Amino acid sequence: MRHPDHPQHRPSRGQPSGERLTNLNRSHTLASVTETSRSDEPDPTTAERRRGGLWRDRNFLTFWGGQSLAQFGSQITELALPVLAVLVLGATEWEVGVLNAAGVAAFLVIGLPAGAWIDRMRKRHVMIAADAVRIVALATIPVLWAIGVLQVWHLVVIALVIGVATVFFDVSYQSVVPSLVRGTAIPEANGKLEATHQLAGIAGPALGGWLVGVLTAPFAVLATAGTYVASLLALLFTRDDEVVAPRHEHEPIVRAIGVGVRWVFANPYLRRIVGTTAVSNFFSVITYTMLPIFLLRELGLSPAGMGVVFSFGAVGGLLGAVATPHIVRWLGEARAIPISSIGFSVAGLFLPAAALVPEIAFVVLVVQSAVGMFTVLVYNIVQVSFRQRITPKPLLGRMNASIRFFVWGVMPIGALLAGVLGTAYGAVVTMWIGAIGGMLSILFVVIGPFWALRELPGVTAEGEATAEALIKD
Repeated sequence: MRHPDHPQHRPSRGQPSGERLTNLNRSHTLASVTETSRSDEPDPTTAERRRGGLWRDRNFLTFWGGQSLAQFGSQITELALPVLAVLVLGATEWEVGVLNAAGVAAFLVIGLPAGAWIDRMRKRHVMIAADAVRIVALATIPVLWAIGVLQVWHLVVIALVIGVATVFFDVSYQSVVPSLVRGTAIPEANGKLEATHQLAGIAGPALGGWLVGVLTAPFAVLATAGTYVASLLALLFTRDDEVVAPRHEHEPIVRAIGVGVRWVFANPYLRRIVGTTAVSNFFSVITYTMLPIFLLRELGLSPAGMGVVFSFGAVGGLLGAVATPHIVRWLGEARAIPISSIGFSVAGLFLPAAALVPEIAFVVLVVQSAVGMFTVLVYNIVQVSFRQRITPKPLLGRMNASIRFFVWGVMPIGALLAGVLGTAYGAVVTMWIGAIGGMLSILFVVIGPFWALRELPGVTAEGEATAEALIKD
């Protein structure tokens, strides 16, 4: 699944999703960063693109094109792996829980140090290495199947490997955009990347269902590996302006981690956003861990039908990405966060409710998927752009890794709990527990300062001083 800070989103097997996008630069002083990297004044290289925006930025288009293909491919594996585990290998509820937990366990285990390590490296280079690891890991699935030895535990190990690579790719992906485009273009870049992900999600699951039927699930994942090759090649041809500090300036890893965590929790808005996203992710992963069993076994959908449900979710996500700028102008940036969180939390209740009306379950699932993803995308685009905007570049990697640790670190725990609950009470009851629990997530942003504001705060002298103090402390 693709993960954003993505509340109410199916966890993906390798492409960042719902929450993504930022960058960071190490430099001698915060002042030099704010002067050279955060300036929104046009320079000669961007003046000629002013009229066409990022559509005239060849470098960004190269990056965007490679990631678009990879996002398309990830949708195929997102469908093929559950089908492979549930229908081909006969995985139990517990095994499905372990498999889902394996895919996101790395965010809990190495999420925090990964952010500090990534701050010392070129983000684009990290993404290239991570793509290479994911290509090799996915390619082992059809090989093991062809020689007749593939088992569920193999998928768990492969998911662990891909999960580690995804931690490094995802945090770098969220941290690279400001080194590719100027500050004023960050929201446009985020919107384009998110809209493309959702557009890929429209056709990807449907194609995935067809490939599973034609090639079988073990070989359908090769299509994803091929798109990761395209991502790797595009990254090789992309250029960034990131400057990495020399080795002798690197601070101790524990201190670097602490700086990122303190930066996140020192901001009252980020603190509440993290609370909502973490609680939502914990309960939504309980729901979505049981989703393949619910769709394929309880409701008897085919892989193609499951792909159609996912595709309609992507349609809703695409509409959400396109509508977000208009919603922000109408409601205000600050109020869009609590309103969208109410939307995706209420929509989550209709997923297990489909079992109550089996004769129209498919329609309920399609509508729920579309509405849920629409509101998720509004939430993600607004909050990701906000935190990219207010965080100085030297802290972006650690900020994203810290947030990912808290909002994704809960997911392997939720997935394992889903396996336990599913074994004891069945998939439907487990999904109700996840959906009802998810309603708790809105309290952090619904009760708070967001309603009193129209726009969220931008970069302030106080914020810059806080960041400088954290770095020098």
